[in-house]
Amino acid sequence: RVLDVACGTGAVTAELVRRSGGTVVALDRRFSALGGTPADRFAGAVRVCGDALRLPFADGTFDLVFCQFAMLWLDVQAVIGQVSRILAPGGALVAIEPDYGGLIEYPPQIATRSLWLDALRRSGADPEVGRKLPGLLQTAGFAVRVDLLDRLEPPSATRFRFLEELSLGARERRRLEAIRAADARLGGSFRVVHLPLFLITAIAEA
Repeated sequence: RVLDVACGTGAVTAELVRRSGGTVVALDRRFSALGGTPADRFAGAVRVCGDALRLPFADGTFDLVFCQFAMLWLDVQAVIGQVSRILAPGGALVAIEPDYGGLIEYPPQIATRSLWLDALRRSGADPEVGRKLPGLLQTAGFAVRVDLLDRLEPPSATRFRFLEELSLGARERRRLEAIRAADARLGGSFRVVHLPLFLITAIAEA
């Protein structure tokens, strides 16, 4: 019994179905996220439109809850409380969350770290949730293991597009355009863009 919280387009859901061999439930509160994606993404899964802050499931329903790139947008304490409730004794929460406070970019003229931090906070997100989540889970009574995933970020055009979708003011947009121009001048030169990802496994009390 597996729950994919804030499943979005279902890319992870499909992998959970393939690996679990059990019942997989895909939950997202946005009808567009569930209805606008290819049906095969959710093949073999039960789709539920619901809120991660008020999970519509009975206590102890799931053995595994998975969450990726969602906690930064949510009331983490509320989600932890809900996950604690719906997990069976000894069940696990597996979360993958970023930490934009640790973003490494080189050369300096392509650095967007401060833009990410400001834009995410302005959009209601916590850009440093990755480093905070393990301690919050431990305080809630989970046994916690933390692994750091190595990930080089996608091409510049993709990163810039993601930034543009966030809440940027006029000044920030001008900065982004200057960074985009600096990136273009680099041509094929080597770049480093590394975003720390926290892989957190939290086991509920048996």
